[in-house]
Amino acid sequence: MEIKTARRGPPQGKESSVFDRLGAGRGGHLNNSSNKICKFWLSGRCLKNPCRFAHSETPDVATIHRPRHTPYYPHSSNALVSNTWRRGPRNSQNVQESLKSDLEDIKKKLPELAESVSEGSSECSVVENHSNLENVVEEKPLEHVPKKTAEMVCEFWVQGTCVYGDQCPYLHSWFRGDKFKRLAELQGHNKAVNGIALPLRCNKLCSGSSDGTIRLWDCHTGQSTNVINLGGEVGSVCSEGPWLFVGMPNVVKVWNTKSGAEYNLNGSVGQVNALESVYNLLFAGVEDGVILAWKGTYETNHTFQLAATLKGHTHGITSLVVGGGNRLYSGSKDHTIRVWDHENWQCIMTLNGHDDVVKSLMCWDKYLFSGSLDCTIKVWASTDDGNLEVIYSHSEEQGILALTGMTDPDIKPILYCSCSNKSVHLYELPTFTDRGRLFAKQEVQTLQIGPGGLFFTGDQSGLLTVYTWLAD
Repeated sequence: MEIKTARRGPPQGKESSVFDRLGAGRGGHLNNSSNKICKFWLSGRCLKNPCRFAHSETPDVATIHRPRHTPYYPHSSNALVSNTWRRGPRNSQNVQESLKSDLEDIKKKLPELAESVSEGSSECSVVENHSNLENVVEEKPLEHVPKKTAEMVCEFWVQGTCVYGDQCPYLHSWFRGDKFKRLAELQGHNKAVNGIALPLRCNKLCSGSSDGTIRLWDCHTGQSTNVINLGGEVGSVCSEGPWLFVGMPNVVKVWNTKSGAEYNLNGSVGQVNALESVYNLLFAGVEDGVILAWKGTYETNHTFQLAATLKGHTHGITSLVVGGGNRLYSGSKDHTIRVWDHENWQCIMTLNGHDDVVKSLMCWDKYLFSGSLDCTIKVWASTDDGNLEVIYSHSEEQGILALTGMTDPDIKPILYCSCSNKSVHLYELPTFTDRGRLFAKQEVQTLQIGPGGLFFTGDQSGLLTVYTWLAD
């Protein structure tokens, strides 16, 4: 590391005579023709006698080279710094003995100095003006304080060990936003929650998990009232009226929560990852890329009949949603969205707007929203010729896992967007104005809207969290 030294020009006039009287060659150095001070003498390392440079200094130079504090080098010893910045002797007596001792010390500690300077080059700045060396101070960064404040929950706060309080740049809360609050945590599942449903007139919240169970929760007390062990992973859950549908490997299980009737709908090959029901129709999206459709009567206990098998996707189905005009939309791991007519069971359109897995679909008014692992939410609208095109694309920093929507107490439409950074973003439509954020310990795989301003999240740890909007 090179540190520049302030130097004065050659003495003029009286100053020249004073300089001469001080002894341009004090200590026998009379052949000095350059009037420059020996930099090796200043550091105590000059071994030449006589030396063609001066071994003395004017008061000004002496002041410049006498900092009140030694400069700071990270990881270096005080002895090394002291030897490096030692001023030269005032006379030539015993110079050789002193220099030999200093030289031995420097040789021993030179590798340490090189390592210290190398390691500290990014941690401290060199002050070129030696008179300001006393202002050099050590920077001690806080261990878990980031260089740039990030909008995420402080992990130390979660563990109860954060010591920075209000000064911590991370959030000490599980949500950010106005007009809603965190109401309750429902703990019971020990693996990811993959579906949440609220059957009509049941007064129970149903959740399905990768741990192979369905749990029923009392909507008033938040207590788990029943656990059904299915013996296989639950990939999806939905409800229509009093009916509860559960997607599992190679089967869809059906319960009537009012009468207690139970059915198995067979025909699927692989895990059923998506379910959608409407107009006495049940659609199941399977891991092999096939969509199965059953017809039934929700108001009776009559069994469901397989009506159609929809083929077209080349990879597993991840999301299903029914829109207006007898349309069924399906998202897939093949990065496409297919549009089906659920009256004649034909694929009428394939949408190729995403570059990664399409994880979630949502219909709002006359628009289709799609969320993908390519970190975008795309808004699709019909053209004059009846096709669908992207009219807006919203980008996130992380992949999109789930979408849903509802209105707030002011009847403003709110989009919920779960991202792979363990947070759920709330946006006011149609402008995508930020309305807040929810945070979880693990990625939120499931979002569900409830009555009375309630909304629910289910994360990969198995935790269900209940939120509610607050009326003015």
